[in-house]
Amino acid sequence: MTADATAAAAALPVHTGTFAALRYGGYRRLLLGTTLANGGQWLQQVTVSWLAYDITGSGTSVGTVNLFRSFATLGSAPWAGLAVDRVSPRRLIIAINLWLAILSAVVGAFLMGGERHLWLLFAFAFGSGIATAVDQPLRQAAVFLLVPRPVAPNAVALMQTGWGLMRSVGPAVGGLLIALVGPGGNFLLQSAVYGLILLNGLTIAFPPRGGTRAAPSFLRNLAEGIRYVKGAAETRTFVMMGWILPLLIIPTFTALPPIYAKEVFHGGSLTLGLLLSAVGVGAIVGGLFAASLNSIDRRGVVQLVALFFLSLSLCGFALSTHLVPALAMLVLSGFCEMIYLTSNQTLLQLSIPDDLRGRVTSIVSLNMGLSPLGALYAGAGSDWIGPANITLVLSGLAGLLAVLILLFSRTVREYRISRAMASN
Repeated sequence: MTADATAAAAALPVHTGTFAALRYGGYRRLLLGTTLANGGQWLQQVTVSWLAYDITGSGTSVGTVNLFRSFATLGSAPWAGLAVDRVSPRRLIIAINLWLAILSAVVGAFLMGGERHLWLLFAFAFGSGIATAVDQPLRQAAVFLLVPRPVAPNAVALMQTGWGLMRSVGPAVGGLLIALVGPGGNFLLQSAVYGLILLNGLTIAFPPRGGTRAAPSFLRNLAEGIRYVKGAAETRTFVMMGWILPLLIIPTFTALPPIYAKEVFHGGSLTLGLLLSAVGVGAIVGGLFAASLNSIDRRGVVQLVALFFLSLSLCGFALSTHLVPALAMLVLSGFCEMIYLTSNQTLLQLSIPDDLRGRVTSIVSLNMGLSPLGALYAGAGSDWIGPANITLVLSGLAGLLAVLILLFSRTVREYRISRAMASN
């Protein structure tokens, strides 16, 4: 797709509807690459978590490996935002996926050679965390380069739906591949996936960027993004609401499933794949539902209602002693989580100026760097009081926060998405 074609696509009449963003060719290619990237990440998550628990038999070890990944993400994210604002998106896509393809191939080769050591997982977690720090803000910022602003909420929702799709398919495929070709073969397939993402990125023609307010100094650019988050009330509020998922919800989806699979439901890697895929099925439906919310203006309230029912569904999962009702609760959890996540990301992005988007988005992406911290205490809590009890504690806190925010935060309770569109 040429730059002229991209400009012509941007000039198309703005339409609404569940699939409105798919009218734009550059966005379609970005969505494809992002969905493949999410698939690779879920293959990673299943394989690394399974290996860590299989090698050590400790939930704390699973959480520690994930925490190591967060060191790289947290340390790199603010600097990555400057790269997103300054460097060509195409060049970044090439660099990120070339690095991940090489890293996955090297780890896969070690595993195929019989090297099953925890240090190998730590090294991979750190290296992939650096790439994630750049890739997440890059793809979020790229949405606003490829579609008109009125279509952006729909584009964000469809992007999250692709994530939900891979969340459903990826864990099941990952569990199956562990059984069929082993962890080493799984990593080699991940390497091939990143190669495909790189080739897809070469086909996206990003429009030229306008001038920015970027200051000459690298550190001053970084400080500018931080200052904006501190000074903008809506952005600051939704950033803090973004902490709820990685600290209280996502640990149940990342650190605890291997423990539930083995200790509660007495299964193996396929049971693990089913647990994670059930969340993904719900996320797909939730993402499509979120993409159809054009007529609902009070998205802040929608976000809180989704969080409350997400908390209840996870409590139901923790109290389930049989696999089938547990899977049903996880489907509902995935549905509610996707509505909450999509609402949060949409409201955040609409509050950020275009010329600061990469820097501010990279700071926002620090939220996901908190997930391994949550995984650490979730895994340790599972060793101490059991997976069901730690799930009840974390999800119960999330539900309590939903009620408190609804009662005491006018910023969220009275938020109107139409006002955000008008202000931009």
